[in-house]
Amino acid sequence: MKKVLDHIGIAVRDLEGSIDFYINVLGGELFDRYRSEAAGVESEIAIIDIEGARTELLMPTNNTTSPIARFIKQKGKGVHHIAYRVDNLDIAIENLKKEDIRVMEHTRRVNKHGRRLIYLNPADTEGTIIEYCDYP
Repeated sequence: MKKVLDHIGIAVRDLEGSIDFYINVLGGELFDRYRSEAAGVESEIAIIDIEGARTELLMPTNNTTSPIARFIKQKGKGVHHIAYRVDNLDIAIENLKKEDIRVMEHTRRVNKHGRRLIYLNPADTEGTIIEYCDYP
């Protein structure tokens, strides 16, 4: 199954400062900005587009339960995940299971743009948080 880089997620402490950097220094455009208090998300998100390449800036809104807050506490700010777009998320998950790659079912959801997504278990991906997504 074809996989294409969809976006990179960056954990940040200061969303305003990060947006400023990506727009004024890197020449990006703010595509969208929203807040999600859904369990397992609990972040304010800014999507930056730079010449067709997308970056998600992720700032935790709850320093106790947000996975982004936990990530920053453990590893500091920086690259949180790499997302790959697949043709069909359901088929991609079945293919992963055949390869004994675990997915984190509790992360499966649909975001506000209709993107279906799930995270792969970092224990099976050499420690990198990888997201698979599709846009049905």
